[in-house]
Amino acid sequence: MFNLLIGELKRTWIQFIRYPTEIIGGIIIITTVFYGLFVSAQYMAGPAINFGDRLDSVVVGYVLWTLALYIVNDIAFNIQAEAQTGTLEQIFLSPFAAPTIFFARAIASLALRMTIIVLILFILMSITGSQLSFPLGLVFPLLTLLMAAYGLAFVMGSCALVFKRVQQILPIFQFALLFLLAAPTEEWSGRARIVANFLPMLPSTGLLRDLMARGEGLDISLLGIALINGAAYFGIGLLVFGWAERQAKRKGILGGY
Repeated sequence: MFNLLIGELKRTWIQFIRYPTEIIGGIIIITTVFYGLFVSAQYMAGPAINFGDRLDSVVVGYVLWTLALYIVNDIAFNIQAEAQTGTLEQIFLSPFAAPTIFFARAIASLALRMTIIVLILFILMSITGSQLSFPLGLVFPLLTLLMAAYGLAFVMGSCALVFKRVQQILPIFQFALLFLLAAPTEEWSGRARIVANFLPMLPSTGLLRDLMARGEGLDISLLGIALINGAAYFGIGLLVFGWAERQAKRKGILGGY
């Protein structure tokens, strides 16, 4: 497993140095879109606008949405790319299980993605004047968010494996994620708060907004909920991917083996 991860890290680095314009273009597009929304909001609200900690919460939500998109799309795009180059069957013939290979690739690309996300975050902070906190405790809700995001990534990868093309599904899914991650679920109460605990990544994003935008301490009980949420969606993703792999083999999508 360690050798597999090292190999995928080398593969990710080689792809980066060969196609750096893709990464740079993504950074420019993401920051430009947010800045356009920010300037539009300032114009509509007038000169007396005062966002308060809501601006910080919006910045955190937008950056987490960008991170989630990178992760959720990763496995599906990998499967489609392998299918187009004709090497998808070789992955499923590997001594390593297919979920292990795709997860290792996702982890390998995470280092690069996290670097990009941090860069985008500091760019957004500089252009909006947002003041965010970075306590060490944010590592724990971030890990739970990554678990849930990778679970969704395996679900989307399952769709790509069975249905081959998911270009029509991904845009809808992206907007659904934006709504979920931008919603201030930590301020909800009653049944709405209970429902939010069952939706993917919402407990984690609420904790991260509390820590980074509001400067609050880490709530251990909410962290437990976020951990259960992340582990549940990660497990569901693996189960769905295993089912999709069996269906693909049964239908001969993977060469009939």
